[in-house]
Amino acid sequence: MVVLLGSGGGVDDRILPGLPYPGPFTEWMLPAARLGTQAFAAATVGLLLGATVLAPRRERLLSPLAYRQVRAARWPALGWAVSSAALLCLTISDLLGRPVGDTVSGTSILTFIGSVDLGRALAVSAMLAVAVFLACSLALRPGGALSALVLALVAVTPAVFTGHAASADNHQLAVSSQLLHVVPVTLWVGGLFALVIVARAGTSDLARAVGRFSALAGWCLVAVGVSGVLSAAVRLPSWGDLLTTWYGQFVLIKVALFAFAGWAGWQHRRATLPRLRAGDRRAFVRIAAVELLVFAAALGVAVALSRTPAPVAAESEDLATSLLGFAMPPALSIGNLASRWLVDPLLLAAVVALAGAYLAGVRRLSRRGDAWPAGRTAAFVAGCAVIAVATCSGAARYAPVLFSVHMVEHLLLAMVAPVLLVLGAPVTLALRAVPATTDPTWPGPREWLLAAVHSRPARLLTQPLVALGVYVVSMYAFYFTDLFALALRSHAAHLLMVAHFLLAGYLFFWVVVGIDPAPRARPSPLVRMVLVLISMVLHGFLGLAIMQASDLLAGDWFTALPRDWGPTPADDQYVAGGIAWSFGELPTVLVVGAVFRQWIRADTREQRRLDRAADRAEAGGVPDAHDAYNAWLAKVADEERSRPSGP
Repeated sequence: MVVLLGSGGGVDDRILPGLPYPGPFTEWMLPAARLGTQAFAAATVGLLLGATVLAPRRERLLSPLAYRQVRAARWPALGWAVSSAALLCLTISDLLGRPVGDTVSGTSILTFIGSVDLGRALAVSAMLAVAVFLACSLALRPGGALSALVLALVAVTPAVFTGHAASADNHQLAVSSQLLHVVPVTLWVGGLFALVIVARAGTSDLARAVGRFSALAGWCLVAVGVSGVLSAAVRLPSWGDLLTTWYGQFVLIKVALFAFAGWAGWQHRRATLPRLRAGDRRAFVRIAAVELLVFAAALGVAVALSRTPAPVAAESEDLATSLLGFAMPPALSIGNLASRWLVDPLLLAAVVALAGAYLAGVRRLSRRGDAWPAGRTAAFVAGCAVIAVATCSGAARYAPVLFSVHMVEHLLLAMVAPVLLVLGAPVTLALRAVPATTDPTWPGPREWLLAAVHSRPARLLTQPLVALGVYVVSMYAFYFTDLFALALRSHAAHLLMVAHFLLAGYLFFWVVVGIDPAPRARPSPLVRMVLVLISMVLHGFLGLAIMQASDLLAGDWFTALPRDWGPTPADDQYVAGGIAWSFGELPTVLVVGAVFRQWIRADTREQRRLDRAADRAEAGGVPDAHDAYNAWLAKVADEERSRPSGP
């Protein structure tokens, strides 16, 4: 980091007359603090990953090894929080161009956090790191360690939305690529760090832990490679800039380090893992230590890249590009919707992984000789395709420009895709395709899935009224508060919007038409049909409310866009409300049909069960249950008639 900052101009100690200068302390300590946040974050995530995935369990408690890892994760989490706080103060000094002692005060910190996105991101990271420290101090069960791991992974992400990626053209592509890069790298580096610590402790479970980590590292390798290429393509106007600019040359250094890390991972899989199973851990420790040094160098290069200006294209940025992240698209047409895709790498990777995992499960069942309904496969794959169309096609490009197109995207994500995914029964497929673990102290994906399905949060969320409330009330809250405008302006909020629409829709339709195992008994078909009709009515009211709204929803956004074609923002909002009111009911009608079909099939199955019971009873000389009940009623009636009347 020091070498590249000095050579690439990331740190310049020259004092130019008339220009502000924060001083050498800020110039050098700011990247050092940034490196500290990344190193401490990787160590925290790695130790928690080791405790939750790469260590055995003891009944419902953490094993002694996992307990030590969770407790050890407190200190890098605390270092992470301190580094983030120091980075916040040094960033204020750097932006104002004055030494830390002259600029940093309680007022300046609060102003920076309240008015600048970077300040908010750093503050959120610091607070989440403190939350991780507290969670690690209290966790005694695997659920607590898992919660701390999720918090730590969330704490890694805020800085992604405020760096080079957020300010680049096509910032949706840049930010998603960076997310797909940073999180896997943190898991990869941190997991390797945790394994080296475990190896030095001499545990006998190292071979199994390394085997689990090897599969995770393979997926991280793919994600980091693809996202790195996409990130470089966004930031470098031409491939020639790889050789002619400092930024491009630093990228090449990262590529070389990444290639070496991939080679080291292959060596682990090919050579050291078999030797570990045989009891020899020296080869693994040696290669893993070298790999950690390579990753340390890669972190240093990443910090130098963050302080090095990226090449800028010759074209000047217009207002539409600064707001949308891409140029204003031409007038809306079917051809433009079909041809002008706006691919989001993160969402597309998630959809491909989801569909790939499902098809892999179907293939495993087929190889085993078990049947799986083709209709379920078709429904799930179609649901994944709907998500891809809604988030990566021309609809994604026009959704922030036209409210009506956004409403179509909303319907696809909240109503169409969840129904198809639910009808695919992915939980049932996973439970049938994934084998149970042979060692209860090392739970696998199947055990984790069962624990999640039968957990207390799942029981709460699948309560019918709760699922209905999450599904419907959140839609009103989204459109009639500032959340809609925030999702248009912030890519982070946009990603959360997509996730919420999908998960809320999946939860509701899982309760209504789901065929997967559930933590509680599903309501009767009649109750489910009533729930669907209530949701249909409330969704129709939402459309009417949007149509009759006197003010523009997210008006500051739509009026600021330099769009010289199509309807006015007011007319477009009226069309969006009409789409929600009318076309949104079509999926609901299909769901009612699915519930009615399940009702008929359930009655048919129940009648067949009773017929089989009657046949078995008749064959065994036992009277049928219905006949016995009728005979009992006749006997009671006879007794009543034979009883003397009167007092």
